[in-house]
Amino acid sequence: MIARFSPVSLFIGLRYLKAKRRNQFISFISTFSLIGMAFGVFALIVVLSVMNGFDREIKERILSVVPHGFVRSEQGIDDWSSLRDEVFRDPDVTGAAPYIEGYGLLNYGYGIQGVNIQGIDPSIEPSVSSVAEKMVVGELDNLQPGEFGIVIGRLLARYLGVTTGDKITLVLPQVSITPAGVFPRQKRVIVVGVFEIGAQQDQTLALINIHDAQKLFRFDAEAEGLRIATSDLYSAQAVLSRLQSTVSQETTSSHKLEFLDWSQTQGGLFQAVKMEKIVVGSLLMIIIAVAAFNIITSLILMVSDKRSDIAVLRTMGLSAAEVMAIFIVQGTAVGVIGILMGGVLGSLCAVYVGDIVQFFESVVGTPVFDPNVYFVSKLPSLVMINDVFTVAGVGFVLATLATLYPARQAAKIQPADALRYE
Repeated sequence: MIARFSPVSLFIGLRYLKAKRRNQFISFISTFSLIGMAFGVFALIVVLSVMNGFDREIKERILSVVPHGFVRSEQGIDDWSSLRDEVFRDPDVTGAAPYIEGYGLLNYGYGIQGVNIQGIDPSIEPSVSSVAEKMVVGELDNLQPGEFGIVIGRLLARYLGVTTGDKITLVLPQVSITPAGVFPRQKRVIVVGVFEIGAQQDQTLALINIHDAQKLFRFDAEAEGLRIATSDLYSAQAVLSRLQSTVSQETTSSHKLEFLDWSQTQGGLFQAVKMEKIVVGSLLMIIIAVAAFNIITSLILMVSDKRSDIAVLRTMGLSAAEVMAIFIVQGTAVGVIGILMGGVLGSLCAVYVGDIVQFFESVVGTPVFDPNVYFVSKLPSLVMINDVFTVAGVGFVLATLATLYPARQAAKIQPADALRYE
């Protein structure tokens, strides 16, 4: 049976929504359904907005240090300056700097930490990274060739207990064969600077001069590749694809070049954040589903309470399809009101959630988010209109589906049977 929405069914359905009921329990269930729908929508919008905020913070902070793309060769690039000139022919490339990458252990006292070692040219690096702007102690230009200076993150410096001028031991994943035996290669390096970007790189990234990296890693070529910065980080994939088709392979390296964007090198992290958002959103959607089940319960009770009214309407000429439409209108209206309430309140709360959390922190006197743990001092939030409409749309669909069974039961009521005992 298909419901037929007429002016009469719309009027009666909305009238039933605000009419006083003989059974107060039905009113309670209807109110509970409305509040449940509003709370579910409210919670989903706020949580998704906070997760969007964290996603934005992670991207902005990590990608301020991690380049938008790489052009590299496993065997190295002999003439990186020629490759740099070719790369700059693309109008969307804003920076390109050479690098040599490796891994090792930093050891000082009783502390030891595995790090990603980046050999860079400090004079060109600012074109692809904001590390120079994030220095809290020392300068990036202190990385002079031949001095084996090193710049590390604040968390790593605090963990090792070092500051500028201290000498720490860098252990490389290579061995040196001596008359006394086989030992891992080690080099004493001097801390010449400390940076802080507010991300995991503060504990895992170390920078040295590219010429020192050549010696440490016994790298024959001038550079392993180029780190690329683009005008828009979200267009990096398209830019690297264009470069792959336009850059000459033969003139820059005797080996094939690889073109990688940040979604390939850091994609696992951002994919995990995206999956977490989907999982949390799906779990919180259960609140809306519970509210939809409450709508079913309230409408079933309403149909039972209005059997005589339905019989009278049927005898007055109202069709079964129009009776069905009455209860669809009533149940959907409950859902829509709850969605509107939750959507408006949720959007407002999501916009000001950072200020709200800071207010409670000032009242309680305890920080909710320790910057040393979460890298943020204020709860980030980003309201995306797509999320709001998606949550509202799902809520509307669930509320509408919840009305179908009770409405069909109401349409099946026969006037004679309903009025027999009246």
